[in-house]
Amino acid sequence: MDAHLLLLNLTNPTLLFFVLGIVATAVKSDLEIPPTTIKFISLYLLFSIGFKGGQELAHSPFSAEIAYSLGFGLLVSALIPAYTFFVLKRRLSIADAGAVAAAYGSVSAVTFVSAVSFLEAQQLHFGGHMVAVMALMEAPAIIVGVMLMRRYEAADTAAAPRLGPLVQHSFTNGSVLMVLGSLVIGLVADTKQADGIKPFTTDIFKGFLAIFLLEMGMVTARRFTAFLRYGRFVTAFAVLIPLLNGCVVAVASHLVTENVGNRFIFAILAASASYIAVPAAMRLAAPKADPGLYLPMALGVTFPFNITLGMPLYFALVQYT
Repeated sequence: MDAHLLLLNLTNPTLLFFVLGIVATAVKSDLEIPPTTIKFISLYLLFSIGFKGGQELAHSPFSAEIAYSLGFGLLVSALIPAYTFFVLKRRLSIADAGAVAAAYGSVSAVTFVSAVSFLEAQQLHFGGHMVAVMALMEAPAIIVGVMLMRRYEAADTAAAPRLGPLVQHSFTNGSVLMVLGSLVIGLVADTKQADGIKPFTTDIFKGFLAIFLLEMGMVTARRFTAFLRYGRFVTAFAVLIPLLNGCVVAVASHLVTENVGNRFIFAILAASASYIAVPAAMRLAAPKADPGLYLPMALGVTFPFNITLGMPLYFALVQYT
């Protein structure tokens, strides 16, 4: 890994605000960002990413690479929970194994936003269609996770939730709907009219991201110790499995695209874990699963690892493979 690139990432102002959030919680500061403000910022980040992706996609004709990329994303999202479930169920209950597997097969929109910021720092571009890939990778992991739980759980399958509502929930989830809707609007919007809101969609993006990561740092510190009772296995899983997924996909992504930015996005999506869409779906699909396990794993371990050490590593891999 390039030491200069690692240092550059660790001294990124947005990442330093994440660290500040951890410090604020550790010293028991009364620093607090209103929940309504954070909700607005999260929606703004998704709106900005989706809209800019749609604008880029509008200037790029549909190609075989885009079709392959969409298929590759769906395949990765389905395969990750399919194999991680069997690793997890050796130590966890079927419900917990299915929920964690679904979380790690799905994606983190916030990690995606951080990866976009990372690419901008490297002055690299990625295809607008990668926003659609991110949104489409939510549902397959949830479906596979639920199917595996149904298959291996001894409970009455007649009482199990139907897949239809879960798929619908995956695509009508606020974060997914915002990014997909913004993508479509950016795709059909007039270019000159879109330039009129460019200061809002682009110029203030990193400032809002820094404030959002400050909140994420505080949330991470509060939830980090929640799952320690599960032992070292879950901590090791939350680091090693995303690392494995990210590295494998970073190398394999050259089969569908040669664009360094796109390949990096693929790697970070494969390495990320959902802590928004999947927990909401698991309330319906796996009420026996412990949110105090899969939420801290994704947010307290995997997310910090990816935005500090993971991104420079995946970026180096896509550059040299």
